[in-house]
Amino acid sequence: MPRADHAPAITACTVTSALGVGCAAHREALAAGRGGLRPNDFTRTPLACWIGRVAGLEDVSLPPPLARFDSRTHRLAWRALHADGFDAAVAAARARHGPARIACVLGTSTSSIGATEEAYTRLRQGRMPDDLRRREIHHPHALAAFVSAALQLDGPALTVSTACSSSAKVFAAGARLLRHGLADAVLVGGADSLCGSTLFGFNALELIAPEPCRPFDRARRGLSIGEGAGFALLERAAAASHAPRLLGCGESSDAHHLSAPHPQGLGARLAITAALTAAGLTPRDVDYLNLHGTASPQNDAVEATLVGALFPRALRASSSKGATGHTLGAAGIIEAVITLLALEHGLVPGTHGCRDPEPAIAAQLALAPESRPLRVALSASFGFGGSNACLAFARAEAA
Repeated sequence: MPRADHAPAITACTVTSALGVGCAAHREALAAGRGGLRPNDFTRTPLACWIGRVAGLEDVSLPPPLARFDSRTHRLAWRALHADGFDAAVAAARARHGPARIACVLGTSTSSIGATEEAYTRLRQGRMPDDLRRREIHHPHALAAFVSAALQLDGPALTVSTACSSSAKVFAAGARLLRHGLADAVLVGGADSLCGSTLFGFNALELIAPEPCRPFDRARRGLSIGEGAGFALLERAAAASHAPRLLGCGESSDAHHLSAPHPQGLGARLAITAALTAAGLTPRDVDYLNLHGTASPQNDAVEATLVGALFPRALRASSSKGATGHTLGAAGIIEAVITLLALEHGLVPGTHGCRDPEPAIAAQLALAPESRPLRVALSASFGFGGSNACLAFARAEAA
């Protein structure tokens, strides 16, 4: 295992999804086995599916200095930044280190493409409407630019867009910035909001279920799209000796297929084993694994076989996407924060919606919430195009 002072500390975190705003709302929902999916009421054109929608975003207003950034994704990020005292924690870090020494590394899959969609539906003589002709929202780096401006950060600002692994890979990038002395703190995270491109795009791929998604259930019919945002602050371990640690990160790219996983889970295995090696762990050291678990027929079958073969039967594992929906570019950070909550509270979340699990993973899969002491946990994220990431976290005393 690496020296404890080389493992970054997570000194603050926050999460917002269909389960609610803030870590307490998520812990309570997960402990109660409560999901956040609802019938699709988002798209103007009917689409029979269930979604993980964050309530009240239409009523969120950005302050006047940030109004040029206004979009659903940035309203979602704004709400998350102001939950759990996260903005205050960043302000304290900014006072300690200076704004130029705090980096911002964020993941997203669609950025603010929902606003771009709306602009194109309202074109007049080939021109966007005046209220949406804002360069701050129509590009992939919009989220990181917005968060840096909102929190007055002047350090390096990077965007990672690797589909569903985007906001997991930001932890690896953030740890490298700390290790090489390019920053003294790194804000990592991500956000994605509901939009027509993802809902109808995944439907065109025949991956959307007409019912609430059922990860790892043998009768699963596809995924449910959700939206959400989350953020974490990474600092060197000396900044917070009692904070949970990022022990290691694993990344891989098998490039097997644009949208299908490698049939033997090669890239996923490489990411998991790389995270274990970086953390100095073996599979037997892991108490809990937050699975990627999208509820698509092919992805879940591959992941179930891989996890069943790689980890002992004593492992506890679950997918949280049955409760939140698949939040795409925000999935990595949302599930990382859920994993941190599991470590902090000794809570193994259940796999919401799964009743008859895949045999390969049935012994390890928690169907309902469980209370047990947890010291080390992994969070796995596998994206389109074979872009994979796995994060290893531990309680401070386990590091």
